[in-house]
Amino acid sequence: MKTTRTLLTLTGSLATSLAAFAQTTTPADKSAPAPAQQPEEAKVKATTPEVHDGTQKRHEQFNEISKEGKAKLVFVGDSITQAWDGPGSEVWKTRYANRNAANFGISGDRTEHVLWRLDNGNFDGLTPDLVVIMIGTNNTGHREDKPEDTAAGIKAIIGRITKKCPNTKILLLGIFPRGETADHPHRKLNIAINEIIKNYADNTQVFYKDISKALMNDKGELTKEIMPDYLHLTPEGYKRWADAIEPDITKLLGETKDTP
Repeated sequence: MKTTRTLLTLTGSLATSLAAFAQTTTPADKSAPAPAQQPEEAKVKATTPEVHDGTQKRHEQFNEISKEGKAKLVFVGDSITQAWDGPGSEVWKTRYANRNAANFGISGDRTEHVLWRLDNGNFDGLTPDLVVIMIGTNNTGHREDKPEDTAAGIKAIIGRITKKCPNTKILLLGIFPRGETADHPHRKLNIAINEIIKNYADNTQVFYKDISKALMNDKGELTKEIMPDYLHLTPEGYKRWADAIEPDITKLLGETKDTP
């Protein structure tokens, strides 16, 4: 009996202690502060699609060309590509007009603008045999993006096009040299980008070519004869561009040597 009374006494004391503890303690989930939210990782602008205000009309023209589905050779890029319609027009007529070519270049475009275009109708319904891409110099000139960021934007563009057009071949051109001197910061940035993007070529669907030497003189300098502002091309510059990639276009389009 004495043992039983002792156990009952201990049990009662334990119950009283637990009740007291419960009354003085607030549940942890109510009193503990919420875990601090980690800041969202900053988006890389070069890979984040962005509409290029003021260019929607030309963008819609590209969408119409895409819907027609007739273009077999498409050039994608910025003002340097768009100017095939200007200083490069005579060369375009002789080299590309009879190849059902389309010019998808927009002045001022950066990689993120091309990505937006591809997400909003460009190439929908279009299955060209070959796409020539030269983009990225405005990422350098406008913002001085890191080479790896611009390169990532270019890689995303290739991914978008190959997903929409799995049987289309891509000729990726190194970004053209710019700046008056070889040590110009923008010249160096473009070279650094090219060192990355050249590795995107698999030589099965994606092919890479750097035609920088064709645009410079024997001393490795840009001249006003080719680039008056050390960025945009003259008619002679477009002729050199066309001459430099002609063997690649002929091969990738599966043309015979007699075809221009």
